[in-house]
Amino acid sequence: MKVQGTTKSVVVEPTPAALAARVADRFLSRIATRTRNGRFAHVCLTGGSMGGAVLSAVAGDERIADVDWSLVHFWWGDERFVERDSADRNSLQSRNALLDHIPVPAENIHEVAAPSDGLSLDEAAAAYADELARYGTKSEAWPSFAVCFLGVGPDGHIASLFPDRAEVTVTDAAVLAVRNAPKPPPERVTLTRPVLNASKRVWLVLTGADKASALGLALAGASYHSVPAAGAKGRRRTVFFVDEAAAGEVSPDLIDRDY
Repeated sequence: MKVQGTTKSVVVEPTPAALAARVADRFLSRIATRTRNGRFAHVCLTGGSMGGAVLSAVAGDERIADVDWSLVHFWWGDERFVERDSADRNSLQSRNALLDHIPVPAENIHEVAAPSDGLSLDEAAAAYADELARYGTKSEAWPSFAVCFLGVGPDGHIASLFPDRAEVTVTDAAVLAVRNAPKPPPERVTLTRPVLNASKRVWLVLTGADKASALGLALAGASYHSVPAAGAKGRRRTVFFVDEAAAGEVSPDLIDRDY
């Protein structure tokens, strides 16, 4: 399936555990190849149960030794504006699952500020935009992620871009402050669609029958305003990694059995 010059694929595994292992395998292969050639790799992480499961699977794979982690930079597609030790914090989950278990330099881990850092929500968003700009390309004020992981909610949201809200339509900013989010916690910081879609590869990872409708709508080309996942696309590849429960409404001809 072709979408605006990029291939949109669906990869299906029978269980969440098998799916996490499949994604971890693809991730390590991709990042190892990139760093072996001396190239930097910017990676955008996500939270949620599958975000953590994938990183745990990466940490448990002996091939982590094949990656030059000094060349890898980690970012987050969104973050809950809570303290760094809060269980709601995406970066804490990522640290516990993987980052604290690999030799990645501290300066390569780019976290959103927390309230105790003395910044307001708007200031935290602005500071994150400034940090992205430090690693921007010639044409954009942000890096192009080698891999951008995105979770998908039952409502079709990605990062903290929720359906039928103004944030999903913003194209003139890299980072936004989100207030009164429809799911707790209410205050968040999120990357915008232009930053996410500047990624070389966007990998959406979702499991469970409650995600089947959102997946079906995203693949059918629904309005990204109503189904933000429908507007997620990488410059080279867009892959939906799903378990069988989430794949209930996927046409068999969309399933990529080789990726």
